[in-house]
Amino acid sequence: MTYYMPTKIYEQEECIAAHAAELAALGKKALLVTGRRSAKLNGAEADVVAALEQEGVRHALFDEVEENPSIETIMKARDFAVKEGCDFFIGIGGGSPMDAAKAISLMAKNSDKGVDFLFGEDPSAQWYPVVAVPTTCGTGSEVTGISVLTIHEQKTKGSIPYRIFPELALLDAKYLKKAPAGVLRNTAMDALCHLSESYINAGANDFSRMCALAGLEAWSRSKAFLEDPTAVPEEETLRNMLKASTLGGMAIAQTGTSLPHGMSYGLTYFMGVAHGRACGQFQAGYLAEADPADAEVVVKTAGFQSIEDLNDFFGKACGVVEIPEETLDAIIGQLVANESKLKSAPFPVDSNVLRRIATYNQ
Repeated sequence: MTYYMPTKIYEQEECIAAHAAELAALGKKALLVTGRRSAKLNGAEADVVAALEQEGVRHALFDEVEENPSIETIMKARDFAVKEGCDFFIGIGGGSPMDAAKAISLMAKNSDKGVDFLFGEDPSAQWYPVVAVPTTCGTGSEVTGISVLTIHEQKTKGSIPYRIFPELALLDAKYLKKAPAGVLRNTAMDALCHLSESYINAGANDFSRMCALAGLEAWSRSKAFLEDPTAVPEEETLRNMLKASTLGGMAIAQTGTSLPHGMSYGLTYFMGVAHGRACGQFQAGYLAEADPADAEVVVKTAGFQSIEDLNDFFGKACGVVEIPEETLDAIIGQLVANESKLKSAPFPVDSNVLRRIATYNQ
């Protein structure tokens, strides 16, 4: 068995201020990588700026990361980072800014390379240090080496082959307080999918399953809030949601994700469905194809009575998407061609299996 987790994780109140010196020690000038609004609204951007200024470290801001960041955005940010002389990168937000920060750090360090370098496989490649500040509760990108980007030419998303783990992950649940309820539910579904797909995975071992089970238990403690559309989450609920997300990231850092994530990329690209909701669309179907004993562990540890119970929860919390037949064909076609995702499933997979998974709740 192997387990590799090079990211130093801190989870506490006022986490950024408490570790300002470690944050600032990573370079001479930081590039803050964010979306347009959320990092400002929840206060995370201001906290990072205050920590850097306290330590006398300069910074620049790139706040143009879109949901499901594109290769084009990465290259634009790379050019800006090089011009500004940035030598470390701080992703603040959900998976999109954190994934983008990793890819930007790679391209800024290799500024003489073209866009093809992003999806190349150069064993000597280097990158600048990355820090991750999650403000949602789903991606786990703060503890993975994964950077998923939109590839418009292929009408899908794909993970770059380089494993760029953040040096620091700074977790403070207070940033979740400003997130809309729909965002919390969709990202929490992403966390559940990470935990499920890592536990039921051809690459799973005792170490990865340790993280998955701990994450599922933490996730179950927030389930009551997720089921009630009128509920206001308590502090402890938010901490459990953030903890489940990070443990899910630690799990998939070992195994990768599996078929539901592979199918979700097309659903997001063709229909604009939010990532967590898109993954959740295929989760019950995936569990139904898995070894019943493994599926039962996932379902029961997460706080459900059955696969159907989990599927009902998804419908109430996120909403089932009706997928047109031509879109379904495109999604299945893309995944059939994705050999690495097919191999991640611990059971035989063909187009018929994929169709059963995709239509489980249709």
